[in-house]
Amino acid sequence: MTGHPLEIKADGNARLKGRVALVTGAASGIGRSAALLMARHGARLLLADRDGERLAEVEKVIRDRGGEALSLPLDITDEAAIEKAFKEGTARFGGKLHVLFANAGINGTLSPIESMPLEEWSKTVDVNLKGTFLTVKHAIPYLKEQGGSIIITSSVNGNRIFSNFGFSTYSTTKAGQVAFAKMAALELAQYRIRVNVICPGAISTNIDESTETLPEVEEIRIPVEFPAGDQPLRNGPGSPREVANLVLFLASDEASHVTGTEIYIDGAESLIRG
Repeated sequence: MTGHPLEIKADGNARLKGRVALVTGAASGIGRSAALLMARHGARLLLADRDGERLAEVEKVIRDRGGEALSLPLDITDEAAIEKAFKEGTARFGGKLHVLFANAGINGTLSPIESMPLEEWSKTVDVNLKGTFLTVKHAIPYLKEQGGSIIITSSVNGNRIFSNFGFSTYSTTKAGQVAFAKMAALELAQYRIRVNVICPGAISTNIDESTETLPEVEEIRIPVEFPAGDQPLRNGPGSPREVANLVLFLASDEASHVTGTEIYIDGAESLIRG
């Protein structure tokens, strides 16, 4: 069988054929790229994001290429909205869910700890930690039916890198996601649900749109110079598609014995900057 880029190949190359995957933060960047790649490999996609316009564009791309997708505009900090999205979204595909990619997150406000407004700290914690918790919580009843894969997007920040000044809130949430994933991996293993974390370094995305830097950050910055650059493998950021390839692996049966693990995808950036 040849032709359409999303047709299932007769050679069995579609690694997620017939499976249902929910992706948060699916409107752009890593989430968008992962959704398109999983669709190419036969998954039926539930696409969640706050940006309904961009989300609709991703759904259209998948449908135009012969895939199946449903947009679910929502705020991942709203538990009622999350619960409704899972119920209505999975109903579209027979009540099933096999893969959750909990990818949505923000950088938030970059500030010295002393100057950090409480409301900005709370906003970042709500999106990155509360949002991840709620998404995983409401995915579990569906994943327990047959097992599956949960993938959480964390970061090198808070896990290997602590030299990005002003990132105290963001880094705290990213470290928390790794701890949460390890606890969940052990708790959910009896249901054949795998839980893993990806920790990207610098990736070409639009996450900076969610970033505000207070001028006080310059007061705490310690000059650090990397003569040969700070990204040894390529001397530049990675691409969303490279991260999507890792997500596809963790979602597939090829990673059937991988759980409770954080995987760094940063071109060795964190080894020189940590």
